[in-house]
Amino acid sequence: METARLQLIPPSLEYQPRILAAIQESEQELTTYLSWVPYALTQAESIADTQLAISNFTNATDELRFSIINKQTAELIGAIGLIIRDNSVPFYELGYWIRTSSAGHGFMTEAVTAIEHYAFSKLNAVRLEIRAAQTNHKSWAIAKRCGYEFEGTLINERRLPSGELDNTLVYSKTQQPQR
Repeated sequence: METARLQLIPPSLEYQPRILAAIQESEQELTTYLSWVPYALTQAESIADTQLAISNFTNATDELRFSIINKQTAELIGAIGLIIRDNSVPFYELGYWIRTSSAGHGFMTEAVTAIEHYAFSKLNAVRLEIRAAQTNHKSWAIAKRCGYEFEGTLINERRLPSGELDNTLVYSKTQQPQR
């Protein structure tokens, strides 16, 4: 998948060292909201996670994850995935993170738009959802910027890696099922 500035590529062991480097660079920011980050910081865990992502992608189970590559620099700048919530609907939740040095340039907005198009046109999705911690302003700002509709606030629905309780904001975008 390509956009003007990005390539979204399926998981690959070839890119695993770049993923690990991006997570290590961004550890401080990512660990605020993502509980998996401390487990992804070793070479062995990163390889195991990549192998699982490849299997999930190949078998269309759990999550369809893509690495985000900046076409101009060839740098891996993040990841985005479609978490399979219900294939019978079909309904997916978007999850994403971006390398600290690439934040604030509109890359994630571009990636969300691309994966949304893929989900609606190739996977026949009828519902896409973005869930974000209420304190994660950058994440829910992307949902708003991409035209997702605010559906509600789930009070005390998540515990952040710090141990603090936080609310979850739910945004969605839908389309009519294809007949």
